[in-house]
Amino acid sequence: MTMRIEIDNVAKGYPRADGSRLSVVGSLSTTIEAQEFICVIGPSGCGKSTLLGLLGGLRRPDDGEIRFVGERTAAGPLTSIVWQDYALIPWRSIADNVAFGLELRGVPAARRREVAREHLTMMGIEAFADNKPHELSGGMRQRAGIARALASDPEVLLMDEPFAAVDAQTRTLLQDELLQVWSRHRKTVLFITHSIEEALLLADRIIVLGPRPTRVVEEIRVPFPRPRTRDVELDPRFTELKRHLWAQLRDATLAAEWAEAKGDR
Repeated sequence: MTMRIEIDNVAKGYPRADGSRLSVVGSLSTTIEAQEFICVIGPSGCGKSTLLGLLGGLRRPDDGEIRFVGERTAAGPLTSIVWQDYALIPWRSIADNVAFGLELRGVPAARRREVAREHLTMMGIEAFADNKPHELSGGMRQRAGIARALASDPEVLLMDEPFAAVDAQTRTLLQDELLQVWSRHRKTVLFITHSIEEALLLADRIIVLGPRPTRVVEEIRVPFPRPRTRDVELDPRFTELKRHLWAQLRDATLAAEWAEAKGDR
C-alpha cells in the first residue's frame, strides 16, 4: 500500500479589501486513493487551484483536515507541483532546473546530474539539457516541468492545468506522453483541467466541483480500461459522459455567474 489522501470537510477563504471574507472552498470532502489518477473540473474561479495549494502545503485550511494516510514509498517529498506557466528558473539550464529539488535536499551533484538526465530522457528532451528555458518551446518547457516534478520522487503529483498554455497539437502529444509516464511511475495524481475530453482520456475518476464556496458536486468513475489510448474517444460511453459532464459544468458555471451578478460572492 502507498499513500492515499483524505480530505475531510476542508474550508478556505480569503479576506476582501472591504473587510468581508470571500469563501472559496466550503466543507469539501473526498478521498484520493493511492496510485489513482484524479482529474478535477469546475467553473472558472471555483477554487480548483486553491484546493491544489492546500494539498501541496502552500496554504492552510481554515477548517477541516487533509490527511496523507499509508506507508511512504517514495524517497522525496509528499507532493510536487507542475504549474501551468512552467515556473522554470530562467538563468538555470534545463538540467539544473530538473535537479533543483534534489539540490535543495542536499543530494550530491553527480547523483543530481544522473537523475536529471534520466528524467529528461524519459520526457524526450535530453538533447536540450544545457539550454536555458527561453530557448525551448512551450511544450518542451512543460516537459521539463514534469521531469522536474518527477525527479524529486514525490508520493503525489499535483498538476495545475499544465497543458492549458500550449497549442492543440502539443497538448495532444503531452497528454499521450503523460499517460505513458504515469503507467511507468504510477504516482498518485491530482490534475486540474477545464477540458472534459482531457479528463476522460487521463483520469481514473473525475471530481466535479461546484461554484464558490466549492464543494464536490459529483464523482464519476471513468470506465475505460488501461493502458488507455485515444481510441476511447470512439467509445459511445465517451460521448455520453462528455454530455453529462458538460451539463454539470454548464449548470455550475451558470450558478456562479448568477451569484456574481447578484453580488452574493
